[in-house]
Amino acid sequence: MNVTTTRGALLAAFACVLVGASFTANSVLGAYPYAGGQFLRYGLAFLLLLPLAGKGSTARLRALTPRQWLRLVLLAAIGMVGFNLAVLAAERTAEPAVPGVFVGCAPVVVAVLVPLLDGRRPSRAVLCGALLVAAGACAVQGWGRTDGAGLVFSACALAGEVGFAVLAVPVLRPLGPRLLSATVCAVAALESAAVGVPADGAGWLRRPDGAEAAALLWQAVVVTVVGFVCWYMGMRRIGAERATLFSGLIPVAAAATAPLVGTGSYGPAQASGSALVGLGVALGSGALDPAAARRYLGGRARRADPATTFRGNARPEWQGARAPEMPE
Repeated sequence: MNVTTTRGALLAAFACVLVGASFTANSVLGAYPYAGGQFLRYGLAFLLLLPLAGKGSTARLRALTPRQWLRLVLLAAIGMVGFNLAVLAAERTAEPAVPGVFVGCAPVVVAVLVPLLDGRRPSRAVLCGALLVAAGACAVQGWGRTDGAGLVFSACALAGEVGFAVLAVPVLRPLGPRLLSATVCAVAALESAAVGVPADGAGWLRRPDGAEAAALLWQAVVVTVVGFVCWYMGMRRIGAERATLFSGLIPVAAAATAPLVGTGSYGPAQASGSALVGLGVALGSGALDPAAARRYLGGRARRADPATTFRGNARPEWQGARAPEMPE
């Protein structure tokens, strides 16, 4: 791994650790209206991200095609608002570990789906690493009681996690990580309002108490602003397949931080699962075989026309000069 790919791996890992460490904040918001909380979270994140979007943001947004705008709408609806709603619905009849296990399988789905959409075969190393990550995530979380509805909504949460990575791939290059994050946050805030008003009526939005306000600020500023930008910066450097491997760190971070606030314990199952996740990430990211990783990324770059295409995972930055229209 060279400097650029190492930075990409670290950025993706950092973003996933932030998400995993935020589960305590989610528990504080159990009584707050779902749509209203999402509206505040993504609306505040948009306002914070807007000054960071960079010069020429309006021109880049105007240059998007209707199909790309549809992707942004679906990204916000499926990967953000829909994902959170699916997890909430699943946990009504299933223990939290059940949707967690489903979401832990996202690296396997992305490792297969993204290459196929890009017209190439899945990488054996990435797929094997993804399987190890999924097994490790399941070991960390365990399994819990559920019913049919819990399984269905857990599968929807898996679809949301996959969509958050896959749907962003074609719009990441023209927008860049910061403008993409700002745009999808604005769309998600509007979608949350559209869900909340008919579902909850006048009670869809209320003033949060002190603990709820702190939790919403954490989710907006740390998880969304910092986490989203780091995630997409990492994904642009190492591709969606390898970046999604690091989502296995979400349950690891949640399990490691749970004892600090008295909401769980860290035992042999969590330790062994964490080791499996680490091994899967190292194998899939190419850390165990740098030469193979260079051949994989180099071959992928030769198949892409960096001036005109951004299909699938596209071209890693280190294979050529960075395009001037893609500020970070």
